[in-house]
Amino acid sequence: MPIFSEQNGLAIGGYDVVAFFDEQHAMRGNSAHALMWKGVVWHFATAGNQARFEANPRAYAPVFGGYCAYAMARGYLAAGNPELWVIEDGELFLLNNSAAHGLWQQDATALNEIARENWPSVLRK
Repeated sequence: MPIFSEQNGLAIGGYDVVAFFDEQHAMRGNSAHALMWKGVVWHFATAGNQARFEANPRAYAPVFGGYCAYAMARGYLAAGNPELWVIEDGELFLLNNSAAHGLWQQDATALNEIARENWPSVLRK
């Protein structure tokens, strides 16, 4: 199991992780602005976003490898949906579905703590 969730070889389905922080919405990247990091290809909407990621990828990469944060708190893997996300304390969390998104937002602090205890050992299950 790869440390970063990927779809068709692309981290978080080809969405630009920098855009979540800078634009406050999910934005697809494109292959003109791409790089390989941690075994997956990351796409960016602009060369500037790619440069910001290259300078400090850990500042932008989603927590728990882009897998669903709620599922991680429950001890299993589910793909993160780049359309369902939260930024908390400067970190990007992806959720799998609207129910998980709502539950995460209701008790993010406790769920985050549990999810961090499960990560990354859940990858070996």
